[in-house]
Amino acid sequence: MQFWDWYGDGSTYVVDIGLACCTLEFEAAAGARTAVDLTPEEVPPHSRVVVVVSGTVTDRLTDPVLAIIDRVRRAVPEAKVVSFGACASAGGPYWDSYAVTKGIDQLTPVDAYVPGCPPPPDALNRTVAELTERADV
Repeated sequence: MQFWDWYGDGSTYVVDIGLACCTLEFEAAAGARTAVDLTPEEVPPHSRVVVVVSGTVTDRLTDPVLAIIDRVRRAVPEAKVVSFGACASAGGPYWDSYAVTKGIDQLTPVDAYVPGCPPPPDALNRTVAELTERADV
């Protein structure tokens, strides 16, 4: 689990659960941002946390994905979850596979969806800003 200090001031941390090709778009959105050595329990008070699920969620990976989300939500109850890309949102081009979850929202509440295959990195930046009510992005 990797935390990114999204604005460089400790106000917002983003965690990527990178499962497939959308992870590359997440990394493009993260750009030169700083990855920090942090656990959910160490998130400073008053900091916001956004968990990004990027890529295809296969049925076999649902338990580990949910374990990460649950751990973050236990430590930071107001953490937001973003479904990043068509695969995380609805199964993408693999929607009819027996082994692919038809969207992370079938497993856990989702606060925002970033559509696309792949979704543009700027869309993630806008979504994080909206979820954290940060206008100076």
